[in-house]
Amino acid sequence: MPFALASCSIGLPKHTLHQKIEAIRHAGFEGIELSFPDLQSYANLHFGRDIAEDDYDTLCEAGQAVRQLVERHNLKIFVLQPFSNFEGWPEGSQKREDAFARARGWIRIMEAVGTDMLQVGSSDSEGIATDPERVAADLRELADMLAEKGFKLAYENWCWSTHAPKWSDVWNIVQKVDRPNVGLCLDTFQSAGGEWGDPTTESGRIETPAITEMELSVRYRASLKELAETVPADKIFFFQISDAYKVQPPLDDKPDPESGLRPRGRWSHDYRPLPYDGGYLPIEQFAKAVLDTGFKGWFSVEVFDGKFEEKFGQDLNKYAQKAMDSCKELLSKAKAMETQ
Repeated sequence: MPFALASCSIGLPKHTLHQKIEAIRHAGFEGIELSFPDLQSYANLHFGRDIAEDDYDTLCEAGQAVRQLVERHNLKIFVLQPFSNFEGWPEGSQKREDAFARARGWIRIMEAVGTDMLQVGSSDSEGIATDPERVAADLRELADMLAEKGFKLAYENWCWSTHAPKWSDVWNIVQKVDRPNVGLCLDTFQSAGGEWGDPTTESGRIETPAITEMELSVRYRASLKELAETVPADKIFFFQISDAYKVQPPLDDKPDPESGLRPRGRWSHDYRPLPYDGGYLPIEQFAKAVLDTGFKGWFSVEVFDGKFEEKFGQDLNKYAQKAMDSCKELLSKAKAMETQ
């Protein structure tokens, strides 16, 4: 099973993509998720000026240089991410036109960097359609655009999404899309944090008058059993791993007034450490369910740890090795677990 690390998950803003790649390779990873902001930062440095996010000619030129850099380090860019807020905009709207224009630009970047997979996160935008048929129609159109180049689409549930926060939601949509080049990106945080965890409660888990802690665990195990029994391994295009800190004091249960992010979105952006590095979510159980499908694809670290500098300082090699160790430990423990 190949291990990878997302470029957005290592280092501080001061660190270059080159420095990140060196540390990732030194730790023994085989691939990276290339994050668009890292490509843009590389382009800014490469050309000595600020490159706009829609300057696709320049970004593609930078992307070709990134491809060469990654190949020199014997790594593979296996996915470009995160393509967000794409699906569900009203027909004929400027938002929808902009989303498809962005898709065409990102497909060009995929060609330049040499990857064949695009990660699409389930949208968290207000004002979009929540009807699965409507969402699937947009993703089907994107899938057909990607197919012209031999590319594929990995759809991920973001647990603060307005229409598809659970793995079962995105799986339902993927089935409606009904294209061979469309599958899932599953993520320990997005599912354990969405179906079991809650950053707005003292306990760190979902608390409602209608469900006890035991009932919550039963529901979570039932969801994992359904995943293991119903999702074909070849429809899981890659698997992301991270954990989450229990937030103290808990986050406010309303969207952040500055960023507009819902609580789980804020949790995702700043409180996601490596597995076995301070988190508390039941991620081993989720990893076990994914492995029980027969999945043997990319096992990729994607974390957003606001304590990175406190824990690792400037030592990217130390962090990358810790990430590799966490991959191996999670994989080993998940494999050793008895079937739920």
